[in-house]
Amino acid sequence: MAKQNIVIIKYNAGNIRSVNNALIRLNQEAEITSDPEKIRGADKVIFPGVGEASTTMRFLNESGLSEVIQSLRQPTLGICLGMQLMGSHSEEGDVACLNIFDEPIRKFIVPTPNASNLKIPQMGWNRIFNLKSDLFDASLEGQYVYFVHSYYVAAGSHTAATTDYILNYSSALQRDNFFATQFHPEKSGPVGQRILERFLNL
Repeated sequence: MAKQNIVIIKYNAGNIRSVNNALIRLNQEAEITSDPEKIRGADKVIFPGVGEASTTMRFLNESGLSEVIQSLRQPTLGICLGMQLMGSHSEEGDVACLNIFDEPIRKFIVPTPNASNLKIPQMGWNRIFNLKSDLFDASLEGQYVYFVHSYYVAAGSHTAATTDYILNYSSALQRDNFFATQFHPEKSGPVGQRILERFLNL
């Protein structure tokens, strides 16, 4: 794979280094930056995140990064909180989000007190199904990837993969040049590496 100009958006949410390390394993290295010109000029943009939605949206709005992300035309990948912030509104802090995907973000609710095997957050390995995006090929159907999250996007018109935990929800989304995964491809072993590689090959 030829070297690309890849940018990881730098903002007040964690997990940036582990994403860059996953890219290095693919013989790529990203620039970690909040510079609007560099973000808009990249071949690929990755918008990762581990954090709290309302605090992070406040930072994105005040820094002007919200408008930068919404304006992107190259392949852009949101991961975990990054995916949720691409939705319309999050119940985490009752905050309006970027509305790249017209999908609300809701909090998981365990259906009964006796469902002791269903804990929030969902933390660990689970499977992805009904794959519909160029992020995936047929061999990835039913594979395990790594999740850590308490909020979810319901299955809808932008769903690119589903996962079953408490309910059947969107574990990946796609709309035009925007792609997003609720799981962490950078922590999902060889399966995650293949998904990242497919993103870089778009």
